Amino acid sequence: MKRQRYSEEKIISIFKEHEAGASVPDIARRHGIAENKIYSL
Repeated sequence: MKRQRYSEEKIISIFKEHEAGASVPDIARRHGIAENKIYSL
């Protein structure tokens, strides 16, 4: 079984930041992940 890298809490916090108006590049930089990873969450 494949291990999930990000916890549900982290994924939800990323979505909430994006809904609040933060740009994807800023979110990616803040969390230390690639921009395209945010789109695949």
